[in-house]
Amino acid sequence: MEAKAILRYARITPRKARRVVDLIRGKRAADAILSLRFMPYRGAKLIEKVLKSAMANAEQKNAHLDIDKLRVKIALVDQGPMMKRMEPRAMGRANMIKKKSSHITIVVAEE
Repeated sequence: MEAKAILRYARITPRKARRVVDLIRGKRAADAILSLRFMPYRGAKLIEKVLKSAMANAEQKNAHLDIDKLRVKIALVDQGPMMKRMEPRAMGRANMIKKKSSHITIVVAEE
């Protein structure tokens, strides 16, 4: 049985979030949470929340499920919409600042 959790419009660039997600893909869910807790990256806290949510969704779907047997089946990060801001520069020019966002999806399944 599979369960998934999606965090949409997370204010982190997809490249930084993918760096963390690539490290937990395929791991057991308990091991993934433990490794996320001690990662120095900012995205680790967001992804840990999504993983815990996916585990809770799995437990909600099936009451007889053994949490220790859950494995991260799919973990992916897609790009969300960009906020565009203007920054004034010298001589009347302007630079575009692109604030990127991400959609983080995690699917857990029983081994």
